[in-house]
Amino acid sequence: MLEQEVKELIIEVLQLEDMTPADIDSAAPLFVEGLGLDSIDALELGVALQKRYGISLSADSEDTRRHFSSVNALAALIETNRKK
Repeated sequence: MLEQEVKELIIEVLQLEDMTPADIDSAAPLFVEGLGLDSIDALELGVALQKRYGISLSADSEDTRRHFSSVNALAALIETNRKK
């Protein structure tokens, strides 16, 4: 399941050793409340998503901010933009 992969990637890239994929709510916000990620985390995660899934992201795009709102949103972004 893609959401599971995204959760595992978040944990791996951001070195959240004390978390498991089950600890991350797919619908919860990734920034501020929810996981509490910051802009550095977003950058690292964006690079990892580009490497793993071949999707391109624009740092200042409003769409990118929306895609980074939750695990569900990231999974949907990957699903629609994944290079075959």
